[in-house]
Amino acid sequence: MTANSNTKVLVTGGGGYVGSHATLALSEAGFTPVVIDSFEAGFRDAVIDAPIVEGDIRSPADIERAFEHGPFAAILHFAALANIPESFADPERCYAVNITGGLNLLSAARRHGVHAFVFSSSAAVYGPPETDLIPEDHPQRPISPYGFTKAAFERVLADFDEAYGIRSVALRYFNAAGADPEGRVGERHDPESHLIPIVLQHLLGKRPEIRLFGTDYPTPDGSCVRDYIHVSDLAEAHVLAVQALANGTPTTRLNLGLGRGHSVREVIDTAERVTGLTANVVEDARRSGDSPVLVADPSRAAEVLGWSPRHTSLHSIIETAWNWEKRKP
Repeated sequence: MTANSNTKVLVTGGGGYVGSHATLALSEAGFTPVVIDSFEAGFRDAVIDAPIVEGDIRSPADIERAFEHGPFAAILHFAALANIPESFADPERCYAVNITGGLNLLSAARRHGVHAFVFSSSAAVYGPPETDLIPEDHPQRPISPYGFTKAAFERVLADFDEAYGIRSVALRYFNAAGADPEGRVGERHDPESHLIPIVLQHLLGKRPEIRLFGTDYPTPDGSCVRDYIHVSDLAEAHVLAVQALANGTPTTRLNLGLGRGHSVREVIDTAERVTGLTANVVEDARRSGDSPVLVADPSRAAEVLGWSPRHTSLHSIIETAWNWEKRKP
């Protein structure tokens, strides 16, 4: 975007984990973010130097109040029900937030002439992998209501481009991890379901043990392997996506990951090295729905966005998470 162009960007779910980091990244890149968040899962104090509209994307009236802060050049859409077990327990709520809420947002975008949309998608759209590295054209067989809503909304975005000219970039995260290196924001979930903060909370004495679900997977050490990508690198990709859409990039879907995986045991071992503490690991049976390996092929994100992650070691990712975990509110 040029210096004289509209720099306002509406960020839904800007009080959440990735949304709060993206809001910071937008500001640092010269954009003017405006956040709408219900704060059911996000945190007001995670929104730094941006106007806040407290509202729910399931409410068209709340969305309309947010658009009073426009006009907006683009929308970054993070607001979602993102807990996979909860999506099984309460699929009605998952569909209401992730599908109906997204449609409300797109309807408002149409009314207000916003034609650039960046969507927080997920590797959950793929389901069980058929290849070592998962490319964007991998078959989509989501195994949870959450994963299906992400895949379905990607289809909605494609249709809205075809019919109404709203171009979009759907960014499919693998395992978001870490925290802002300056310690301004970080990961907070209630309940916490992500491995790295669970391990660190245990090492801080906040959990009695770490449960290792599955020790007999066909992986080098028998535990699941995942592709961990630093949250600040995810945030940077969103800024690049806004800029790419402003420069005419067509609707596309991109993986965000490092392209290499680390096992659960490797995460625990690395956390022990970062902290100098010893974990109490209790081995347990596999959980249903866990794939042995999920690793991205991120080459298209590099090609389309010029995206290059800066935090490329698991040690540095966990180190930023540890610094945050020790001081978080």
